[in-house]
Amino acid sequence: MAETLKPGSGPLDYGNRLWLKILFVAIFIALYAPIATLIAFSFNTDKRGVVWRGFTWDNYEKAWNNVALQEALLNSLTIAFIATIIATIIGAMAALFLWRFRFPFKPAYEGVMALPIVIPEICMGVSLLLFFIYTGMMGWSVGMPWPLNLINIIIAHVAFCFPFVAVVVRSRLVGFNRQLEEASKDLGASEWQTFWNVILPFMMPGLVAGALLAFTLSLDDFVITFFTSGPETVTFPVKVYSLVRRGVSPEINAASTVLIVITVIATIIAMKLQAPQKTGEG
Repeated sequence: MAETLKPGSGPLDYGNRLWLKILFVAIFIALYAPIATLIAFSFNTDKRGVVWRGFTWDNYEKAWNNVALQEALLNSLTIAFIATIIATIIGAMAALFLWRFRFPFKPAYEGVMALPIVIPEICMGVSLLLFFIYTGMMGWSVGMPWPLNLINIIIAHVAFCFPFVAVVVRSRLVGFNRQLEEASKDLGASEWQTFWNVILPFMMPGLVAGALLAFTLSLDDFVITFFTSGPETVTFPVKVYSLVRRGVSPEINAASTVLIVITVIATIIAMKLQAPQKTGEG
């Protein structure tokens, strides 16, 4: 009969598990305590938001009635929506290209495409700023009708969002059964019909997850947006930054809490769709 391990006799004894639990709690507090503090102080009645005075919903009403914050949030949502559509299309095409075809220097191409993911955002922002300046696009969008005056930021967001979509979609395509594609062609379907009726439905969870990830990244971005935005275009993160420099107020906390909620919802949906599907045992 197999011997039962007593506490302290194995590598994962109770004492070790206790330390792991303590470490997990410490990391959890370090990561989420600032966010919890921000959310809590968004209901503070103190105008400076430094000392807790009492509970109120007025800060959210003030943030909702702030025209500057509304315009900045609308700009961010517009940029995120347009950039997500373009980045999802480009990312899906890149994922299909890398998954389906073999060509010379393919690893090098994959590495170059992943550069926006690994290089620091500050470097990405400076390089895009220089690109827009030397191509004359930095001043071209000024005075254009909305949302064309956001074209610089949209291009910048597409540039760093589509590799994330490509990674998510390609990871989904790795599990595709190529026999389904062959069976579709054997039954007389064309290349386009096979893609539309077989490959695309299989890609859909990855496409939705990649799109939500791109939307979240675009909505929350500050560094690249700060470098590529013109004087006439202010996004929500940049607006919050400009307000925080004059002091943190409960109104800013309320607006930031709304953005956190939107980001968390999009992230949860993306994680749910990206999770592997469980198949029943027959």
